[in-house]
Amino acid sequence: MEIYFQIITEADALREACDDLRTEKVLGFDTETTELEPFDGELRLVQLSNGKNTIVIDLKPFADKGDIMTMPELEPLRKLLAAEQPVKVAHNAKFDAKWVGHHLKTELGGVFDTYIASQLIAAGEKDRRHSLAHVANFFIGTELDKSEQRSDWSAEELSGAQIEYAAKDAATMIPLHEKVVERLREDGLTEVARIENECVTPIALMELNGFYIDQVCWNEQLDKVKEKQESVGLKLQEMLSAGVAQASLFGVAEINLNSQVQVSDALKNLGVPVPDSTSAWKLQPLAEEYPVVKKLLEYRGVAKSLTSFGENILEFVRPETKRIHADFRQIGAPSGRFSCSKPNLQQIPHEEEYRRCFRAEDGNKLIIADYSQIELRILADFSDDENFINAFKSGEDFHSSTAAQVFGVKAEDVTADQRTFAKRLNFGVVYGIGAQRFAMMTGLMQAEAENIMRRYFGTYRGLDSWLRGAADRAVEDRLARTASGRMVRFRFEESD
Repeated sequence: MEIYFQIITEADALREACDDLRTEKVLGFDTETTELEPFDGELRLVQLSNGKNTIVIDLKPFADKGDIMTMPELEPLRKLLAAEQPVKVAHNAKFDAKWVGHHLKTELGGVFDTYIASQLIAAGEKDRRHSLAHVANFFIGTELDKSEQRSDWSAEELSGAQIEYAAKDAATMIPLHEKVVERLREDGLTEVARIENECVTPIALMELNGFYIDQVCWNEQLDKVKEKQESVGLKLQEMLSAGVAQASLFGVAEINLNSQVQVSDALKNLGVPVPDSTSAWKLQPLAEEYPVVKKLLEYRGVAKSLTSFGENILEFVRPETKRIHADFRQIGAPSGRFSCSKPNLQQIPHEEEYRRCFRAEDGNKLIIADYSQIELRILADFSDDENFINAFKSGEDFHSSTAAQVFGVKAEDVTADQRTFAKRLNFGVVYGIGAQRFAMMTGLMQAEAENIMRRYFGTYRGLDSWLRGAADRAVEDRLARTASGRMVRFRFEESD
């Protein structure tokens, strides 16, 4: 693939090139940087291509003359990048959006991300890879040499190989975009692709902005958790030691509380009907009857708080911003659910003592918005079950309303246990819960759980019919779709 490219190092040439490109409908877009994080390095190159001509803007000569964040000479580039049209086609566009957002103070507009498109088309197929090299080869048969990717982009003068590499990545976006858009149309994925692409820049800005954490508050909370772990651990040791035949020299058996084998043996010796695993969800039904199990679950909860959300979370605070700049992946799962790492801010414990440390800095406000019971509302819309819909329309507490229907009592007579059962069942149904799992979650006997589920689906017959139909369609079509058209493919063994 031969390409024509122009290296731009001066303001007049930049203005002329941007004027030529701003009437295009689509531009290939890429950046080259000296580091992986915009706070740590410099934005060296910005590449834009219409497929025939590619401009490679070297920002170092501009940076040598002043601050590229505010430099007027770069205004034509800022306007071009911020415009909704031309659409900027990039691979993993969040990366590029963060760099131009931080170094050029520009919100990237009109984004089409071929990385996201590849994920949508793969629809959960685990053997598909989504790097630019793999995606370009898969869709247009282009072999991209990525050997220059890790070269020195901070050099005083870049090599010809580096410039050509940078130009080719941007130019490749044009034929790749055409092929990917064609496939999105064929697969009925254009609407979900539109939604995902509109999220790219906001997510990039969200990561750049970061989340403030009160470090003093966090350390005070950790001290309390450490004290609690010690006291709960001592009590648990005392309770478990009664199930160990051989005591230590000090008269109390020493049990490694993190050893599943030792804990399981001690529980069995205490007469606890230990299941094949001591995982939390299998032990939960035993907690009310056996105090030692309840104490074990409490200890594990405290221990997890320390290991998952302890001092290590403060290692991610950048000193210059005093904020955590986590990595959010907008298609973190085939379902489209977000995932987060470095650190995982989606798994901060719900308890107020943890969450109060994540607050607005002085002079700012946090705006918190949440779709109330959104999974259940979607299910009501899909199933068109009249009773399910009316439970929302009534304006009453949805879980209490469900409990009243299932248990045949007035809403005001619903007990706390009945509401809890209804809530767990409501959300469990969304994800295909069965009677056995429901029994384990609630501590009910399986016969009781089956009876409640029969009454539940007797109340919501339209829901039952839709769920069965959806399951049958998934098996027959080997895929499922969301309201936006997102697709998830399944692989089944014929014997299943």
